Amino acid sequence: MLRPRIVLWLSRTLRSTRSLCRAGFMEGQPQGPPNPAEMENGTGPCGEERASEAQETTVTEGAAKIAFPSANEVFYNPVQEFNRDLTCAVITEFARIQLGAKGIQIKVPGEKDVQKVVVDLSEQEEEKAELKEGAPLAPGDQPRTAGVGEICEEGLRVLEGLAASGLRSIRFAREVPGLQSVVANDASARAVDLMCRNVQLNGVAHLVHPRQADARTLMYQHQKASERFDVIDLDPYGSPAPFLDAAVQAAFLAGLLCVTCTDMAVLAGNSGETCYSKYGAMALKSRACHEMALRIVLHSLDLRANCYQRFVVPLLSVSADFYVRVFVRVFTGQAKVKASASKQALVFQCVGCGTFHLQRLGKAAGASGGRVKFSAACGPPVSPECEHCGQRHQLGGPLWAEPIHDLDFVGRVLEAVSTNPSRFHTSPRIQGVLSVITEELPDVPLYYTLDQLSSAIRCSTPSLLQLRSALLHAGFRVSLSHACKNAVKTDAPSSALWDIMRCWEKECPVKRERLSEASPAFRILSVEPRLQANFTVRDDANPSSRQRGLKRFQANPEANWGPRPRARPGGKAAGDAMEERRKLHQNKRKEPPDDPVQRAARLKTFPCKRFKEGTCQRGDQCCYSHGPPAPEDATAAASPDLPETSSQNPPRSGIATGPGVD
Repeated sequence: MLRPRIVLWLSRTLRSTRSLCRAGFMEGQPQGPPNPAEMENGTGPCGEERASEAQETTVTEGAAKIAFPSANEVFYNPVQEFNRDLTCAVITEFARIQLGAKGIQIKVPGEKDVQKVVVDLSEQEEEKAELKEGAPLAPGDQPRTAGVGEICEEGLRVLEGLAASGLRSIRFAREVPGLQSVVANDASARAVDLMCRNVQLNGVAHLVHPRQADARTLMYQHQKASERFDVIDLDPYGSPAPFLDAAVQAAFLAGLLCVTCTDMAVLAGNSGETCYSKYGAMALKSRACHEMALRIVLHSLDLRANCYQRFVVPLLSVSADFYVRVFVRVFTGQAKVKASASKQALVFQCVGCGTFHLQRLGKAAGASGGRVKFSAACGPPVSPECEHCGQRHQLGGPLWAEPIHDLDFVGRVLEAVSTNPSRFHTSPRIQGVLSVITEELPDVPLYYTLDQLSSAIRCSTPSLLQLRSALLHAGFRVSLSHACKNAVKTDAPSSALWDIMRCWEKECPVKRERLSEASPAFRILSVEPRLQANFTVRDDANPSSRQRGLKRFQANPEANWGPRPRARPGGKAAGDAMEERRKLHQNKRKEPPDDPVQRAARLKTFPCKRFKEGTCQRGDQCCYSHGPPAPEDATAAASPDLPETSSQNPPRSGIATGPGVD
């Protein structure tokens, strides 16, 4: 009994000594950001050695060079380079407008001197008009300038709430002129450590200031007018809904708010109740779901801003790839907030033919003395059954019913990118998307698609030029949409649109005997068209962006591209083994063609989850494997009889080191 007591006493003594040493060591460490010198020597702020360079990946994007771990500990998606390029272009033009009002001219690398002269002349003309009423400038005065990488004392204060590796903030510092400071914030200590290293690597420590805090807490701490940010960028993993309330309060007067939403399954109508809980609106499954997602996000932003007597004005709203991106300015004004109800609308959508109608929530009417009288709107605009096919309606929204772009601002960004195409790697796509946006009808919410109209009446699909020409011949306006390749955005009423499709069906007849009398196609085609459509192709039916062959929509940039998995502490590296495992689990529960032996052999390749938990009672009769899991290391898999120390091998050469690693 004496020996166990001695061992127990020694273990307790060593444990207390270890805790005291750890406490003393932590008290001697500074509480501020990590020391860059220690990082360069390979030690972190707590004296721990960093991962070897072989386990890191270096990515060059724009003017920034970023190092991040190959393991999925810090999030990075190379497909969103278009998102980051577009953000840099938008903030540059926003800085040009904001600093131009203060008499400061920005210098963008790559811009020609001719453009600067034009800007100077226009500014001088405005100054001359103002100087007629005020004191003249001294003859030696020169306009102030702000360049890239320089601290502008009257420049923009930028916040990136969820910075991850700091790539976006570093690109702001190295590519956007007229900045006063950039706060790169993240709640992950590993991400902040990586940000500090990348800031030192790019030499922008004078502009970019890493912070570790909850993004909501940080923005709530900057609600005072003197502490607010001119630009707030939110690009979270998934929904930005938890951060919107704090963001609309931390934005400066007329400040810029940039928000990305990647939860498109929710915004596109797969979970309407989830969309309502996050954004305060019901999303519908519709062919126009991508534009509807943009309008739902704008509605949510305006709704949260109205709580604080603020409102938003959209500058640019883009649906691209697997996400939506909105750029809005935040203003303050009690009188303007009253008009917000008249900017929102409910959507009545037919479940049969897809016809939709919008119902405004409020009504703004002019009164005597130049005043505006606000009241509740009258409705609904539809009967319980669809007038075209007799089916019922679904109710969605509320959503933003006003224009989602500022065409003047979009034109400025498009001109800047077109005259300096070498500035961004994705400049061709930015030009294509912005060109289509400038061609969109700003006052027409949502759109139809060619396949939607033709499938509703079970006929062949007309060409895009034929349908656009028929609408133009009938006296209506029509445009494309950047959110969908075969979209038809028009101000024609639904009755005229279906009359055009009835005329098209007469040229390409449908076998009526195959249609059910209760089907939407039979009911639509049973009515004679009152409008005689002309499908002769017009010259103005083909928009300019389509004629020039601009890159309007994304081509597949890489294999298995799309949303990346969420970054996690100690995340595994994305190597060949992970790709093989992903392929193995695809179509896991789909039966192969009529071969029970092949199906049984396939199911045996998957481990039994109940066996791992110790609850499987089928034994050998279980269709899944009860064997030990295969070791991840290829050497261990080839030699299962090796001792346990063989698992401590160096990393495999198959680990991916390209930019596709998260």
